[in-house]
Amino acid sequence: MGSDDENDKNGDVSKKPKLNPSPITEAEIESEFSHHDPNIARLNNGAFGCCPSSVLTAQRQFHLNFLRQPDHFYFNHLKNGILHSRTIIKQLVNAQHVDEISIVDNASTATAIVLQQATWAFHEGKFNKGDSVVMLHYAYGSVKKAIEAYVSRAGGRVIEVPLPFPVTSEDEIIREFRHALEKGKSENGSNNNKVRLAVIDHVTSMPSVVIPVKELVKICREEGVDQVFVDAAHAIGCTTRVDMQEIGADFYTSNLHKWFFCPPSVAFLYARKSVNSVDLHHLVVSHEYGNGLAVESSWIGNRDYSAQLVVPKVMEFVNRFEGGIEGIKKRNHDSVVEMGEMLVEAWGTHLGTPHHMSASMVMVGLPPCLGIMNDCDALNLRTHLRDFFGIEVPMYFREPRDGEIGCVTGYARISHQVYNKIDDYYKFRDAINQLVSGAFTCALLSTST
Repeated sequence: MGSDDENDKNGDVSKKPKLNPSPITEAEIESEFSHHDPNIARLNNGAFGCCPSSVLTAQRQFHLNFLRQPDHFYFNHLKNGILHSRTIIKQLVNAQHVDEISIVDNASTATAIVLQQATWAFHEGKFNKGDSVVMLHYAYGSVKKAIEAYVSRAGGRVIEVPLPFPVTSEDEIIREFRHALEKGKSENGSNNNKVRLAVIDHVTSMPSVVIPVKELVKICREEGVDQVFVDAAHAIGCTTRVDMQEIGADFYTSNLHKWFFCPPSVAFLYARKSVNSVDLHHLVVSHEYGNGLAVESSWIGNRDYSAQLVVPKVMEFVNRFEGGIEGIKKRNHDSVVEMGEMLVEAWGTHLGTPHHMSASMVMVGLPPCLGIMNDCDALNLRTHLRDFFGIEVPMYFREPRDGEIGCVTGYARISHQVYNKIDDYYKFRDAINQLVSGAFTCALLSTST
């Protein structure tokens, strides 16, 4: 404990991880995730993530230490422990300063913090009524609601970037994004409006697509967008190396409980030092108000902070794998693409994106004969697979374009994490084949409810 305390006090950790001399075995992986329901083919890591037993044990110990003597824990361990976690995250994402990293509950909290600042800018006259926020059409649902709650009510306009799906190239996304920025500056016959904030996903949730985020941030700089916020809820542990210096956004958030093996719920919010101004605050005001967002976020009242304190233990876990987190990401990507190709070959369909625009999730076309005609059908099919086949996988409905007949309208978003086995995907393949051979359609589910 002494060496960890020293690292906490100095706000520094070794940049070269201490690798376990004995790499993790398949049996050890199974043991780490033995708390998962063995009867479920869990193809939905992207929704809630996963946490290994060794990390849960460490979290439990932090929780008990707090309950044993809360005052001692608060005054002597909590602040240093959170600083230790922030320092690890800072190095993980190549931020310049540890003060640029705040730990919050989840990406939704981070989004609200950024949008709160934009709201005050409208109210205080720094932004003009009619100035806009640009976001992707496939932005996460709660992010869209947050923009409505904060920006629209404050007098800002919201412009959605329409995105194609299936998508065949990054150029399609870049072209639509440029067009949306032009619209933001000239809509309503005025050329005086400004795009004050661009909200860009790094990996969209549904449908899942890796967005060319560095290119879009560069376009924002060229077009004079005030600030760029990257909602990267899935990125850490899911997609290629996340580097704040390379991406160049003003704000960037990612959950650590989705793909980085932390328990729920913990995320970080990066705020570039040049924009980390005094008017960026946590939503919950505590006695730390005014001491900078990172410090404000480290205490928002009496609550369980254990999920934020286990980041060092998570680093120990990921470094038991060959290549650490980068190795895990590559293997997950390669495996999910392989399983996706296996499924579309079995069903005579196609993937929703090129391989390089998938991360650790891929969109798999479902047989058209299943009759997925709307969002309700997609949800009913997902429930049916869970209840009758023991398969957990989210579904997406794509409305047919004009003139399309017999096209793929339903897609499954499959994930791959270290605990997944090939049998999970075979189970999914066989369940769909069984439904198809039995002349099943989603209309049957609608009439039975």
